[in-house]
Amino acid sequence: MAATRIAPLTERPAWGALRTHHAQIAAQHLRELFAVDPARGERFVAEAAGLYLDYSKHRITDDTVALLLRLAEESGLRERIDAMFGGEKINLTEDRAVLHIALRAPRDATIMGEGKNVVPEVHAVLDQMAAFAEGVRDGTWLGHTGKPIRAIVNIGIGGSDLGPVMAYEALRAYSRRDLLFRFVSNVDGTDFAEATRDLDPAETLFIISSKTFTTQETMTNAKSARDWTLGALRDEGAVARHFVAVSTNADAVAKFGIDTANMFGFWDWVGGRYSMDSAIGLSTMLAIGPGGFRAMLDGLRRMDEHFRTAPFARNLPVLMGLLTVWNTDFLGAETVAVLPYEQYLKRFPAYLQQLTMESNGKSVTLDGRTVDYATGPIFWGEPGTNGQHSFYQLIHQGTRLIPCDFIAFCQSLNPTAEAHDILLANVLAQAEALAFGKTPDEVRAEGTADWLVPHRTFEGNRPSSTILADRLTPELLGALIALYEHSVFTQGVIWQIGSFDQWGVELGKVLASRIIPELQAAAEPALGHDSSTNALIRRYRARRGAN
Repeated sequence: MAATRIAPLTERPAWGALRTHHAQIAAQHLRELFAVDPARGERFVAEAAGLYLDYSKHRITDDTVALLLRLAEESGLRERIDAMFGGEKINLTEDRAVLHIALRAPRDATIMGEGKNVVPEVHAVLDQMAAFAEGVRDGTWLGHTGKPIRAIVNIGIGGSDLGPVMAYEALRAYSRRDLLFRFVSNVDGTDFAEATRDLDPAETLFIISSKTFTTQETMTNAKSARDWTLGALRDEGAVARHFVAVSTNADAVAKFGIDTANMFGFWDWVGGRYSMDSAIGLSTMLAIGPGGFRAMLDGLRRMDEHFRTAPFARNLPVLMGLLTVWNTDFLGAETVAVLPYEQYLKRFPAYLQQLTMESNGKSVTLDGRTVDYATGPIFWGEPGTNGQHSFYQLIHQGTRLIPCDFIAFCQSLNPTAEAHDILLANVLAQAEALAFGKTPDEVRAEGTADWLVPHRTFEGNRPSSTILADRLTPELLGALIALYEHSVFTQGVIWQIGSFDQWGVELGKVLASRIIPELQAAAEPALGHDSSTNALIRRYRARRGAN
């Protein structure tokens, strides 16, 4: 499908109007905006799928929002949403549909891809996953020596690791505590060694997650896992009872020794960073059970439907995406801090790093033009309140503008006395402090000496969103994931970039494949790299065996 002809971003009327509008309100402070509009804290909010979004602490007015919504319309966002949900090949550079939304569609839905309804295939894999997970969880799936499985190790990288790790940590409160879960992604041998150091091979199941079953890092770790297992069990037949695959390469899976009946498939229309609710989530289903997994899918689907049908003015992903465009292209923000005040979400910022930056880290438009505006801010973060004693100093008083997404819950999964009240007081206080700061007059009124006043003044006027929900559940996690997925899509449509390819990761892989044999050659090879790379190769070869 050819991209619909849309005017270049900076030539769209709403973009020009936003530039004029920004110049008019740039000097306004959030203190002033709240003073002249006391009700903005009740108006600049939206709610869907169990999530309550307060975006009133952004440096916006009603006119800002209206112009951003007009920009969305001029950018063809409605048409692009319909195209994605309709199975059109919106991943232009790879000529693929983008149908992660089909992974959580109900069994009776119809979502067309490549000329057929893909939903029956999705549910066939989900049913296969559920049957296998139940067998492991109830002890009827036994290892080679007849022992039940006590440890599950997921081996993958990128989307085959970050999503499963995040989901397991986020939903640990709902997981089977008598099962151990480990995750190996780094090709550094230390990752595998530490993950398996205290495990019994006779009770360990490995999930090898690689669509092609050729991913270099994953297959290197898979070979280590195979050697580790056979070193203890000493029977090639053990592989079939201790390994399963998430892949589409049946020949390679079988050659490895895995029974292809235990191969869980997925499709080219599932991008890696959008795959944690596919068979890539097998470890998640093993942890929380098929019922918990389907609840997570329900949450994803609820946000999908909201994104697809809600008016843009009340559409959470659209509003968040537009605010990111505003902060990035008009306020000059280069990063977004994601700050979950929930320890179980400790890996959520890392998960979002791939989702956001691999999607929108692009500098050319869909039609190949170099952009002349900023795209893809850097996403990062840590759980509160730990971050408050680490990097919040820079957010409050540094020279960079860092919009923040605060994520918090009204109910704790582990209530202890007044701890949750203290936690929530901190998240609300941080958002308030970032917005309003403390003026020099306020500091002086506290009796501060004049020389110290500049050091204790907080400029404020630093934007943030607060996402509040009742309780972290599998369904709520699904809604939160889909919220960010569709926000990323919204940004990509506005910027007119392709959010679903990742050519930027390829060059390093190609060069590494060239360098590996040069490092391993018995005699020093002829090197044709730059002088720095050549020298580093020679030094490594000379030093790798040194004591």
